[in-house]
Amino acid sequence: MAVAPSKIGFGGGCHWCTDGVFESLLGVARVNQGWIASNGKNSDYSEAVEIYFDPTLISLSELIEINLHTHASRSNHTMRHKYRSAIYVHDDTQFKQAADILNDPRAEFDEALITQVYPSKGFKKIKLS
Repeated sequence: MAVAPSKIGFGGGCHWCTDGVFESLLGVARVNQGWIASNGKNSDYSEAVEIYFDPTLISLSELIEINLHTHASRSNHTMRHKYRSAIYVHDDTQFKQAADILNDPRAEFDEALITQVYPSKGFKKIKLS
């Protein structure tokens, strides 16, 4: 019996650059480029990708770690309004797992991560002509 794909969103850099990183991975079924919004002060849309994946082939943890290593997840540069460093989750389990990874004291980063975990409240997919 086939496993239904899981979904996660990642922000960090230009969606044109980010999609290729994830499309090449075994276990990733589809990557959509676009903009994701959350709630509160993060209700404005910023560039991101929406990833559908098979958790029996690639874990959420692996995807999060790849995202952290493939954009400036430690740099609070001036374009963060457009390129929010974020993990957009769809349920409480994803939220806890993502938060645990970001708060892991054994993380491989010399500088503090600025990446935040947000609930995904909307996705606008790019319409390619």
